[in-house]
Amino acid sequence: MSSYERLFDIPIGPQHPALKEPVLLNLKVDGEHVVDVGVDISYNHRGMEKAAEYRTYVQNLYLIERVCGICNIAHTLSFGTAIEGLHGKPAPERAKVLRVLAEELERIQSHLLWLGIAAHEIGFDTLFMYVWLDREISLDIMEAFAGNRITSSYISIGGVKRDMTPEIAGKMLKGMDKLEGRMAYYRKAISEERTVLKRTQGVGLLGAADVASLSAVGPFARASGVAVDVRADDPYAAHELVPIKVVTGDGCDVFTRIMVRIDEVVESINAIRFCLGHLPSGPILQRLPRRVPAGDFLSRVEAPRGELTHFVRSDGSDKPYRYKIKTPTFSNIPSLAKMLKSTGRYVVNIADVPVILASIDPCFSCTARFERIG
Repeated sequence: MSSYERLFDIPIGPQHPALKEPVLLNLKVDGEHVVDVGVDISYNHRGMEKAAEYRTYVQNLYLIERVCGICNIAHTLSFGTAIEGLHGKPAPERAKVLRVLAEELERIQSHLLWLGIAAHEIGFDTLFMYVWLDREISLDIMEAFAGNRITSSYISIGGVKRDMTPEIAGKMLKGMDKLEGRMAYYRKAISEERTVLKRTQGVGLLGAADVASLSAVGPFARASGVAVDVRADDPYAAHELVPIKVVTGDGCDVFTRIMVRIDEVVESINAIRFCLGHLPSGPILQRLPRRVPAGDFLSRVEAPRGELTHFVRSDGSDKPYRYKIKTPTFSNIPSLAKMLKSTGRYVVNIADVPVILASIDPCFSCTARFERIG
């Protein structure tokens, strides 16, 4: 019997208990080893870009933030920056710092959500429940600060909707102190926990050369030693003022991706403290005309999952002529496909697939936007 005749197809998805969103991983396996994979993310096309063309820019604020609820600040920040860019009028300085503060607070809750899910995928549900309990700290602060826990509706065209108060600042600082202590605990606990080490070290390997050639982004790329971060590479909002350390690792595996995200939470905590200590005075919002000057504008931000790009084309009306979004998950799918294939001494077992998939922190519902014909 030839090696090809020994291969079997195992479909995982589009509905599967290990996958929280609709995606089909069509695995080709030789025994327990995955030798090839096909990725299909076409199960939840919501038509958000086309829908944006039929809504005014103000209405689109509430549509765009629902591209991904977990990354709603990043999406509306990129959207607002693009519209302000077409007007040629950036947001006030106080609003810029508040935007960074909200963005980093969102990064904290997103990374903690991911850490809990990663623990769940390897069967460590105790860690999952501990992490999600601590995530409530960041969500409570976001509710006090922005008015909502998840879909915050905080960013507006021309600035932000709510100002910082001394009471909220005090609550935020106390929460950051507590979260910093918890991050130190998780870093130590995960580094010593055999269950985590056996399921993550040497799993999902992808070297720096492959990450760079496949254009991977975010914490996933930084865990392979590739220091790509829009906040540092192309500062936006107030990132030219707020110091940020680009966290990297050289393990190139799932374990390193966990450590990078934990360290990034600490960096976000430091950024929030800096913003609170250097918040300038002045307005938080400027009024801009509903009709946007004709032209094109591309804006990009560092979402929790990586580089997020928004492109708008205006024809001078109060609605966008075209709107396009490139999400971090889209950029990381080629790397995911490569990680799921056994090559030489690198062996991918079927049981490793869920945690390897989780390691890119996928959001397929905000990614599917193409139709393949033929």
